[in-house]
Amino acid sequence: MTTPITLPLWLFLLILLFAAASFATNFLFPSVRWFLRRRMERAVARLNERLERPIQPFKLARRYDLIQRLIYDPEVTQAIVEHARETGLREDVVFELARRYANEIVPSFSAFAYFGAGVRVARWLSNALYRVRLGHYDEEALRKVDPDATIIFVMNHRSNMDYVLVTYLAADRSALSYAVGEWARVWPLSRLIRAMGAYFIRRKSRNALYRKVLARYIRMATAGGVTQAMFPEGGLSLDGGLQPPKLGLLKYITDDLDLAARDVVFVPVALNYDRVLEDRVLIKADQSGGRRFDARISRIAGAALRQFWLRITGRFHRFGYAAVSFGKPLSLRHFPALAQNPEALAGALMDRIAEVVPVLPAPLVAHLLLDGPKTRAELELGFAEAMKSLPDAHMHLPRRNRDYAVEVGLRALTERGIVTEEEGVFSIDPAQQDVAAFYARSIRHLF
Repeated sequence: MTTPITLPLWLFLLILLFAAASFATNFLFPSVRWFLRRRMERAVARLNERLERPIQPFKLARRYDLIQRLIYDPEVTQAIVEHARETGLREDVVFELARRYANEIVPSFSAFAYFGAGVRVARWLSNALYRVRLGHYDEEALRKVDPDATIIFVMNHRSNMDYVLVTYLAADRSALSYAVGEWARVWPLSRLIRAMGAYFIRRKSRNALYRKVLARYIRMATAGGVTQAMFPEGGLSLDGGLQPPKLGLLKYITDDLDLAARDVVFVPVALNYDRVLEDRVLIKADQSGGRRFDARISRIAGAALRQFWLRITGRFHRFGYAAVSFGKPLSLRHFPALAQNPEALAGALMDRIAEVVPVLPAPLVAHLLLDGPKTRAELELGFAEAMKSLPDAHMHLPRRNRDYAVEVGLRALTERGIVTEEEGVFSIDPAQQDVAAFYARSIRHLF
């Protein structure tokens, strides 16, 4: 037992390496993970004390555990068997395909990434680009929502800034889980978006197995009380107006819904801008009759560099106002018939979104000038008439001054060459008619 053994140096070092790896794997790493997990749990507990709607345990579960729970779900298992039968593939091959879908969909939420970095970046970016205003907001109605209900914010989709603005303005309420399209599945952006709690969806997929995995994840998250945000229109508005709703995600949410266990409450959210960053890209896609966006990295980088140069030379001006309004919540427990009819539910939600779309200076000036050239006095009169026909909560008047609001709207449009002035008469440049219509269409339904 005490006889000395002589070993080559390389073998001795290899033994030490294996011993160190075993120590780290079986003792050090678990201890560090336990320590960090405990610290995170305490941090989340403190965070939940100030949030109106605490982060649900489902959202904090390990990503690996969620994926395992999803792929072993009885409905997913049945879908695997059916897919194998239809395609002639072995069930173990189809099982790995389902695992790949689950791995693609399920987020890896990090409270630190969301509240530590994400919300701060969203606040900074929103205020750097726009003068952000909160429009209609029925605080009493939102406070009456059952604290155990699953909240789903449903929004019109004007710009990719929508994600940023709503994340910033809802930061005191809860952490939002977005449904994000294929555009964001690019490394390293995909890792950041997953850490923010978003889940990826293939909007055009017709694969029954994929749709079943996605549907089960959404229903699990809804049953788990996860606060979500979605765009019923399914994509960005190409013409500036509200689009017909898509039913996919709403069907996934309402299928086999147990309202006795947990209510689902939809909160309509309407957004509007004096300037949409992607306006010309969206208009061009609309005119081409498709949804192919000319948004090359070089073009985006060039635009960002121009704005950066304007900022460091002191010539940068924010892109006007951006406003967000919150409509009247819709509880499925109070309207159970809507849970059985996704089309009626989608229509009711879009109506509630349409009711609270904010009226901002630039869209209103564009709306008035599409009727024909006008003087400054005629525009001010048009604003006054709009104020009479719309509730105060719909219309944002900068500095609560009608004449200044006209000035703001004109400046936003004349600086971009959309509106021209000749001898005190303002009119829309014929070459920019489609851009003016894009902004006017956002509020046309209100008049």
